[in-house]
Amino acid sequence: MNILEKYRSQELVEKVLAQIRKIITRPWAIMEICGGQTHAFMQYGLTDMLPKEVELIHGPGCPVCVTSLELVDKAIAIASNPNVIFTSYGDMLRVPGSNQDLFSVRASGGDVRVVYSPIEALRIAEENPDRQVVFFGIGFETTAPSNAISVIKAKAQMVSNYSMLVSHVCVPPAMRAILNSSANRVQGFLAAGHVCAVMGYKEYEPIARQYHTPIAVTGFEPLDLVLGIYETVKMLESGVFEVHNAYPRAVTRDGNKTAQSIIEQTLEPCDRNWRGIGEIPMSGWKLKKEYQNFDAELRFDVADIKTKESEICISGLILQGLKKPFECPAFGTLCTPQNPLGATMVSSEGACSAYYRYGRK
Repeated sequence: MNILEKYRSQELVEKVLAQIRKIITRPWAIMEICGGQTHAFMQYGLTDMLPKEVELIHGPGCPVCVTSLELVDKAIAIASNPNVIFTSYGDMLRVPGSNQDLFSVRASGGDVRVVYSPIEALRIAEENPDRQVVFFGIGFETTAPSNAISVIKAKAQMVSNYSMLVSHVCVPPAMRAILNSSANRVQGFLAAGHVCAVMGYKEYEPIARQYHTPIAVTGFEPLDLVLGIYETVKMLESGVFEVHNAYPRAVTRDGNKTAQSIIEQTLEPCDRNWRGIGEIPMSGWKLKKEYQNFDAELRFDVADIKTKESEICISGLILQGLKKPFECPAFGTLCTPQNPLGATMVSSEGACSAYYRYGRK
């Protein structure tokens, strides 16, 4: 059995599910932070296989979904400039702004290109020295090092027509914001394995202790996910408030030191507005002073952007774990992947997209 077969083995998954049923004595509400985990839970039918006592609450761990409306509108304004080649990951093109999206800008003649890495965007800048090339740098801690490297290279190679619209956010401050909310129902967390592969998990340990909320670092295959649930339920049932690593093949406590040093070199913490949630203090990153020449927000005049959210979409409540997608009156009718009202329906990691694809009633 190869490693992929092992972690998708129905027999092994059912053995762990049996262990969960054996130890669970009461209902528990567990939030999976990562949108990729939400999709995996539904894709593999795990939401139906888990004991009824386990309630999954879907968290704000979708970088596309939490990119603020203000930044989306700034991206649209920059991309509409005829001298700009605007580059982005594909998911961002359909995210609705106040009045349109990046796909509409491209349809109207704007030079909006889908890229698969920021280095590709930097190469486009080198090939088009007479145009301004902007990369939409979204993501959690996972993508921050690779995005930051593009700025380091641009500075070293003196590529002055390259800049990045920075929209990086960090997981731990969002967890604290959720736990501090008067409406909080989360009793345990599944931490995103790819984020912890970069940052490690030691920064989660004070959260578990302070809020009496156990955390299990979890991967994305079926066996990973049920092992994460098992570790979380075991701690909840025992009254233990620690961080357990259920993803040891990819994650260590200290994380990837090289990636962390790249982040430390180029980025510094800042307050960040999360779409549908609001401002979370020191929950994002911005370029440090020595790299501000590559900051697209400063390079282009987009300071006075006025935003307006959909009055129908409840994606903010979904991102906070307060509502499920099927509780939205527009779900599957006015709001579909082809005609999305909110980012949670657009993104491949959005909860609404997962429910539409795998869980429609």
